[in-house]
Amino acid sequence: MLLRGSAPVTNAIDNLLDVPLSELPRIGNKRCEALASVGIETAGDLLQLYPRRYLDRSSITPVRQLRETMEEVTVVGTVLHVKQIGQGPRARHEMMIRSDDGGQCKGVWFRGGRWLARAYPAGRVVAFSGKPQKYGATFSFSHPDVERIDDEAPRLATGRIIALYPGGQAFDEARITSRAVRRLVYDVIKEHGLSIPEVLPTWLRTYAAVIEGPRALRAIHFPKSQEELAEAKRRLIFEELFQFQWTLVRGRALQKQHAGPQIGEPGALTQAFRASGLPFTLTDSQEEVLVQIGQDLSSGVQMNRLVQGDVGSGKTVVAILAMLQAIDHGFQCAFMAPTEILAEQHAQTLSKWLAPLGIKVGLLLGGQAKRVRQPLINAIAEGEVAIVVGTHAVIQAGVAFRSLGLAVVDEQHRFGVVQRAKLFSKGNRPHMLLMTATPIPRSLAMTLYGDLDVSIMRGMPKGRKPIETTRFLERDRDAVWTRIAAEIDKGHQAYVVYPLVEESEAMDLRDAISAVEMLKEAFPRYRVDVLHGRMSSAEKEDVMGRFSRGDIQVLVSTTVIEVGVDVPNATVMAIEHAERFGLSQLHQLRGRVGRGGDQGYCFLIAGHALSAEGQARLAAMCQTTDGFKIAEMDLKLRGAGDFFGTRQSGLPAFKLADLVRDAEWIGIARKAALALANRDLHLVDPSHRVLKSWLTPTVRARSGFIRVG
Repeated sequence: MLLRGSAPVTNAIDNLLDVPLSELPRIGNKRCEALASVGIETAGDLLQLYPRRYLDRSSITPVRQLRETMEEVTVVGTVLHVKQIGQGPRARHEMMIRSDDGGQCKGVWFRGGRWLARAYPAGRVVAFSGKPQKYGATFSFSHPDVERIDDEAPRLATGRIIALYPGGQAFDEARITSRAVRRLVYDVIKEHGLSIPEVLPTWLRTYAAVIEGPRALRAIHFPKSQEELAEAKRRLIFEELFQFQWTLVRGRALQKQHAGPQIGEPGALTQAFRASGLPFTLTDSQEEVLVQIGQDLSSGVQMNRLVQGDVGSGKTVVAILAMLQAIDHGFQCAFMAPTEILAEQHAQTLSKWLAPLGIKVGLLLGGQAKRVRQPLINAIAEGEVAIVVGTHAVIQAGVAFRSLGLAVVDEQHRFGVVQRAKLFSKGNRPHMLLMTATPIPRSLAMTLYGDLDVSIMRGMPKGRKPIETTRFLERDRDAVWTRIAAEIDKGHQAYVVYPLVEESEAMDLRDAISAVEMLKEAFPRYRVDVLHGRMSSAEKEDVMGRFSRGDIQVLVSTTVIEVGVDVPNATVMAIEHAERFGLSQLHQLRGRVGRGGDQGYCFLIAGHALSAEGQARLAAMCQTTDGFKIAEMDLKLRGAGDFFGTRQSGLPAFKLADLVRDAEWIGIARKAALALANRDLHLVDPSHRVLKSWLTPTVRARSGFIRVG
């Protein structure tokens, strides 16, 4: 909404986004320093500090009507006293308030409450928000959100809704209250609100059915009604999502103007592999994706395609056929995997399938000895190696390809955009094929991968049976061991996965290293060994090699085997402390078994104290083996930021938008961005002058919306 570098548009106040708070009226040096300590240094920072929630005076609960069955409620009352109970680390602070109906309740802080008496002296009017609990005759709120709402000028309590701003330790230490923020925001809007231009042209506002920007900015801070607040949120959420979608849509459009390596139709190698190298018949979905990839490779335009496929859907063979098409026309290929275990396994698979065709596959890892690494690097530079499989070592300095035509990135969400850009630079705009076995919900895919063409592979290869998934409690562990033993007696193998490598004092969880001896006692007739991420590459390779050959019957592991590990004889996946894993992670682990045609089993061993969310996750795992359904559930349960278990580097940090709640608005914003690109890709139309100023890289960088590469 706020412009940066747009002096021709606004004369009353230039560069409002960058105006230091010290240049605004009625903000002293001490207040500027306090705000700067929490990252608020300009008028733009202040106006884009959106309220975290609102106090609607019509929704206040009288103290005498409180019940323990209530969830979060808000009460308002006058402070009677604040006092400390006890001394030292166990001291607590209590604030007693009396509401207008004569009822009394208190807030209790068991830590960090020394500031309360100073901030809320007797006689102040405050609001508590939290869950009420009754102790004796008095209701208490444990660590409630507390806001001072007295002494407000009527203009700041617009209507009956009061904005409450982000808090936390940093704001508390700087003594920045919601009341102070409200006053500052009010002053800025009063002085400069008329100078804030509308950045969206009329046709775009009509397209999205949103209100004017300046009105939305005022209403988000000082709403006159719930209806006006909802309209303001819709406008500002649309702005955020549209701004990001425009970056993706425009980038994709410009990308398609670049030529890529000219790779013709599939040739002799591809035909020979199809005739003799495939141990199974391709599914209709695999064939469909191969047609899409083939059209990209032969189009003359650089390909950027993401292939989403559930675990075991056959993405590797699709990648092989794509690489053969490139090799048929004289190009080299790179195949990058996130872990050494997965890279080694891919190299073995590719060598086994392609050696009969005379295709040389090289494995490049970071920890290789120079006597192994340097000859390989030389062979890559000379073009003697057709396919280079590796981890981050593939993109390191000193690795040069003679003619890189296609780069394949497996489990691409584990690589940041910078790493993908480095791989891209290894050739003359090579085609990029990204693959993931983590099905991604549509709303998240439009945000993370809106600048890519997306192919979806559904279904399993013929003969693959759905994995039977069963939940057990800790007391049922012996029953799990009995079922594992029955499978091993049939000649099969099993994984037992733990959340930790070794015992931790901080968490009461079983760990892989301690479990090895316990499992050796449980399975005295079988060979048991351990695999985890702290082992050296040689140690991991040795263990996986012995497990693949059948020399180990029970492999105790951490999630290092989560992705890509393929041992067809393994039919059992037992997961200890299953409630500690995310849904998508559980699904990935389950996908390691039942890959050889025999029935596979997944046993989820959970603790007794399961949260509601933990119960929902495990129930979902038992109900379906469809990775796309599981991904949707996981997104709803955990939220977009933690969907992959760690923060995704390409995920934008929106101020208001939520990728789960606002999935519909993501689609609207994307359609609006596509409509703008079709109308005016380079924003040369005079009516888009203000819009162009707003959609500049500097604004996107400030908002955290920049993609690299």
